[in-house]
Amino acid sequence: MKRFNSSHFFAVGLSYKKADASTRGHFSISEEIQDQILRDAKASGIEALIVISTCNRTELYGFAQEASQLIDTLCSHTQGTLEEFNKVSYTYNGEAAIRHLFKVGTGLDSQILGDFEIIGQLKVGFKKAKEVNMVNPYMERLINSVFQASKRIKTETEISSGATSVSFATVQYIMARVPYVSEKNILLFGTGKIGRNTCENLIKHTKNEHITLINRTKNKAEKIAGKFNLIVKDYANIQSEIAQTDVLIVATGAQQPTINKALIYTKKPLLILDLSIPKNVASDVTELDHVTLVHLDQLSKITDDTLKRRQAYIPKAESIIDEIVSEFNIWLTTRTFAPTIQALKSKLNDINTTEINNHRKKIEDFNDEQAQLISERLIQKITNRFAMHLREANGTAQDSIEMIQSIFQLEEKNND
Repeated sequence: MKRFNSSHFFAVGLSYKKADASTRGHFSISEEIQDQILRDAKASGIEALIVISTCNRTELYGFAQEASQLIDTLCSHTQGTLEEFNKVSYTYNGEAAIRHLFKVGTGLDSQILGDFEIIGQLKVGFKKAKEVNMVNPYMERLINSVFQASKRIKTETEISSGATSVSFATVQYIMARVPYVSEKNILLFGTGKIGRNTCENLIKHTKNEHITLINRTKNKAEKIAGKFNLIVKDYANIQSEIAQTDVLIVATGAQQPTINKALIYTKKPLLILDLSIPKNVASDVTELDHVTLVHLDQLSKITDDTLKRRQAYIPKAESIIDEIVSEFNIWLTTRTFAPTIQALKSKLNDINTTEINNHRKKIEDFNDEQAQLISERLIQKITNRFAMHLREANGTAQDSIEMIQSIFQLEEKNND
């Protein structure tokens, strides 16, 4: 059984806290690139790796000899440079990396407190890593512990009460600044995850029946439109549709701007909300007097009474994380001494076999079955006692392990 050294577990990345949207865009990772990173990391000897990339952050969690291995892997597969990364990035190691992963996965590190959309991204990253055998037992147990913490925080606190996502903040912004919003023409360009969530929130909160969808792949838009009975237009018609709209929401996954000044021919007020990373609306649209451009970074800064109330539940959420991290560390400690307990049990079984063979020869009508039953129970009780001692040894566990190994002359088997 392999022993995992937490000092080789790293979390590296960048987020909205220090990196602006443009910089985050340089390090954004598509699904195809994510697959390539995992394959290349495996080939380079990185033992385990999970990659997540959202509009607010790009992060790698993995086992490596040095954090630089993960950082070099990220920079070599994105448009960002190492120099750029170092200016805005963070690196966590061991216990700090574990804590960071829990904060991210439970929404405590989200740009909008309590936004749990990140847990879906983490699940996708975990699944992709498992598909290429880039998840070791340590990583699997850790990620499942984060999922457990996320679920408990959702059910045991109100930190996620109401909608807290960027998509909801978008709808809040529109409703606060666009009069008679239910009567306005709204055009949604891009029907990925953020686009779909925004669409659902628009329908739920604005009661608007004038929502049009456009996507480069039309059938994807048609699937969503069918669900909500909306209008779908061809991508080729985007210019004429913009001319008729009052609110344009851009949520595409393009690496370059898809909307610019040249596409806009309208003299009425137009509100454009860019929910894309990297930015998909060129800044030159602001040269038009009647156009207002808002990026998701601005939307995420919107605070309301609901978010303030959620802050009161942070201590409870952190308490849940503390409890589950403690359980994970107990598992890790147990896993550390498990090879010693297995070796001890094997040694006792060898002694037992020798003794039973000797007594079988000496005692007439020797009850082999009864002797085996009694000795197996004794061996189990003895090993359980040693295991309990090691679990409770805390900082002295390694000393106890070495003493047991010396007394019984144990040779551990590596079942990696």
